[in-house]
Amino acid sequence: MKLHLKNPLAFFDLETTGTNIVNDRIVEYSFLKVMPNGEIIRNTGRVNPERKIPKESSMIHGIYDEDVKDEPTFKQVAKSLIQFLEGADLAGFNILKFDVPVLVEEFLRVEMDFDVSQRKMVDAQKIFFMMEKRTLSAAYKFYCGKDLTDAHSAEADTQATYEVLESQIERYLDQPVLDMMGKKVGTIVNDMGKLHDITSSNTVDFAGRLVYNHQGEEIFNFGKHKGTRVTEVFQKEPAYYDWMMRGDFPRDTKRKLTEIKLRSFNMRR
Repeated sequence: MKLHLKNPLAFFDLETTGTNIVNDRIVEYSFLKVMPNGEIIRNTGRVNPERKIPKESSMIHGIYDEDVKDEPTFKQVAKSLIQFLEGADLAGFNILKFDVPVLVEEFLRVEMDFDVSQRKMVDAQKIFFMMEKRTLSAAYKFYCGKDLTDAHSAEADTQATYEVLESQIERYLDQPVLDMMGKKVGTIVNDMGKLHDITSSNTVDFAGRLVYNHQGEEIFNFGKHKGTRVTEVFQKEPAYYDWMMRGDFPRDTKRKLTEIKLRSFNMRR
């Protein structure tokens, strides 16, 4: 089944030095950009993370320090990646919890703002977990009837995710999606906007430190102020903002906090 696209849709996967969104770095990226006319454009490359790759990470993705020592840094490839992704929506497997926040963090680290607020983001893992509840290799076998023999290779994982999403839409077309309480939250259709609505989360920042409550207000999702409106905390304990800005939180989280603070300040003027 051909995807119905209004915008280019960039499937992507990252291999990194670890799983810490704040501190770890990209060592390999692979983008598979599907154009509305069906054309596919690939962009795969390795990155020198400018730090040692832990052995346990190398054992998973097979990329060692020697493999990337002569590769460009992320700062050197950032501009070309921004250009490649211009106007494209994003898709992948578990991208909302890991790949997107890591990519955004890398761009912010080199002082480039990769704005995802106007992009549709479709996470094939969420659809899979909602409908079948397993892993990428199992999804590939289940939906496509193929074995993912090169798992944890960024290009193989990206290609598999592309095929999985196509098969998911074909298999579940027009079927309702229910949440854990049995409430209908949407319908599987060949429309990236609708799939974005189903798979997107209620988090304000990618790390999930801030989420929306039922009234659409930003609240803290951790620590002593968990469940409290961010604006209320800033009014009662202004130093909490300063503590978070000095702390080991993702740049994206700090950016969102600053946006909320400035908006609150302008509303009181």
